[in-house]
Amino acid sequence: MELDSKDVYLLLGSNLGDREELLNDAVVQIGKQVGEVFAQSSFYETAAWGKTDQPSFINLAVGLKTGLSALEVLKAVLGIEAELGRVRKEKWGARLIDIDVMFYGDEIVDMGEELQIPHPQLQHRKFVLVPLAEIAGGLIHPVIGKRVSEILAILEDNLTVTKI
Repeated sequence: MELDSKDVYLLLGSNLGDREELLNDAVVQIGKQVGEVFAQSSFYETAAWGKTDQPSFINLAVGLKTGLSALEVLKAVLGIEAELGRVRKEKWGARLIDIDVMFYGDEIVDMGEELQIPHPQLQHRKFVLVPLAEIAGGLIHPVIGKRVSEILAILEDNLTVTKI
């Protein structure tokens, strides 16, 4: 059974290799394998978060329409990461590509460690909220009940996020 189309928002990041090329390749593959990309933010450079002794990241957010379930979206983006050379070695470690599901429509998904949507940390991370606010500032977080732009405005994260 095909689901109704959902608006999905992803955050992509890279801090190894040709970061911009990897991100562009990922967006192309997302469009082919997950759904029609209708919005893409600018590129933003940020220092690594969590594990800080590694190269800076370039991040961007994309919005897409998909008929896939939330779990199918996750499996598809994990497959794209693998296709582009991602090897998972350590939590928050350096990586060629990282694709996280931020929002799946206005749904709340809790599958424990496997999948949580909205992403449980997005409201605490400037490197997520800045690109997301660029393309979906009016989107309401279904748990917090505030727009992405409102969450960003009150955020206390002082990480420098620079548009490039």
